[in-house]
Amino acid sequence: MAIARVSTLPETPVEAGLGGTSSYLYASKVSVAYAGRDADIVTAIDRIDLSIDRGEFVCLLGPSGCGKTTFLNVVAGFLPVSSGVLTLKGKAIDRPGPDRAMVFQQPGLLPWRDVLHNVTFGLEMSGRMRRREAIVRAGELLELVGLAEFARSFPHQLSGGMQQRVNLARALAVRPELLLLDEPFASVDAQTRESLQAELLAICKAPEVTALFVTHDIGEAVFLADRICILTSRPGRIVREVRVRLPKPRDEVRLKPEFLAYVQEVSGVLRSAAATAGKSENREEKRHGDDRP
Repeated sequence: MAIARVSTLPETPVEAGLGGTSSYLYASKVSVAYAGRDADIVTAIDRIDLSIDRGEFVCLLGPSGCGKTTFLNVVAGFLPVSSGVLTLKGKAIDRPGPDRAMVFQQPGLLPWRDVLHNVTFGLEMSGRMRRREAIVRAGELLELVGLAEFARSFPHQLSGGMQQRVNLARALAVRPELLLLDEPFASVDAQTRESLQAELLAICKAPEVTALFVTHDIGEAVFLADRICILTSRPGRIVREVRVRLPKPRDEVRLKPEFLAYVQEVSGVLRSAAATAGKSENREEKRHGDDRP
């Protein structure tokens, strides 16, 4: 059964040209609520304020279920906002667009297509390139992610890390301005994850690429991000932003004191947010208990 998306929050119109800011991506008081069981209203994210400049790499960090992926889906245009303002380049986001590409947790490769033609798939569907141009573009990207020699292999012949490289190349093929990544390395082993993180940073060093990356891994966020936005448990709210001033490239940074200091700082914020959320839940439960006959 489809779940109706509803709002119990004050409505804020979302119109093209709103935002009052030069930020590339702009969110003001963005909330998403939906109907849960027994007609309860579930607020997934609550009054998110966020501005991202062109070329920034921003991580959304928080516990599982805090609304990180919900916000990513709203930015992608897959979900509507319940209230608030959300714009990209000054225009309201109300649908998916070719200026954004999503990299999901699971590669989702088409098993009947070889690696090369998995990468060309988006280009074929959009009709933005002729077949020969699409194949050249896909070949360049496979070279970039280190899979050129596997162009004619099929997904079942690849490891999990290799499949994610194909997933990333497929997203990059359409030349998106905004790359949206939903815990793309969560299912691979630690060594492969670190390698993929380094490759992603190398890819995103191009000034025209902006990245919004969802994770619950503190070390991953510190390694990748220019800025980390820390969310509370549901309903997700941004409680703190940490600007990471580590130099790039960051291949050798993980054991440096500065890196560990950022990890400790972010970990402390998460613990504090979790403790505050726990106290709020206890007060809410007590209030409901007092209301019972």
